[in-house]
Amino acid sequence: MYRSDCKKRRFAYSGVRGFPNRQEKGKKMDREEYMRAALALAQRAGQEGEVPVGCVIVCGGEIVGRGWNRREQTQNALEHAEMMALAEACRTLGRWRLSDCRLFVTLEPCPMCAGAILNARVGEVCYGASDPEYGACGGVINLFEEAFRHRPRLYGGVLAQDCAALLRNFFEDLRAGGKKGAENSGITDGRL
Repeated sequence: MYRSDCKKRRFAYSGVRGFPNRQEKGKKMDREEYMRAALALAQRAGQEGEVPVGCVIVCGGEIVGRGWNRREQTQNALEHAEMMALAEACRTLGRWRLSDCRLFVTLEPCPMCAGAILNARVGEVCYGASDPEYGACGGVINLFEEAFRHRPRLYGGVLAQDCAALLRNFFEDLRAGGKKGAENSGITDGRL
């Protein structure tokens, strides 16, 4: 999008797919700290018998959206961590354009979530573990490299070992019959 287009549409241009350098009350949090917040939400999902994926959305140094997987609880295919976090961020900010926001998710987004990220115009996407079966940031396809009008900055592998270990342990416990809610979760193998 060109600067002149932004002025005509009456929304702020904050640089090339970027956002202002703001600090959180004297302290600038880094990608790993935000990913740790997403990991805490992923652990919550795992405790609820869900695939442990968590997501936070940050705007101006503050977390404005949080989400964790809830597909099994709600029996709704749309209840991915990213979708929940995007919805909360839009409600919190009172707008759908999130170009000044950063999204942190513990697992590479799927095509549905990548599409929602593109439609919300999220400025930056950071993910932890790669997903070679459903990943839409390079695992299977990279939708952010396609000819869409908006392309967020993409950072993969943020705390990747921690994110992958959480998923691996969840599925190992699930196969052994251990995790809370695993018997009724409907998840029978490591596929996400």
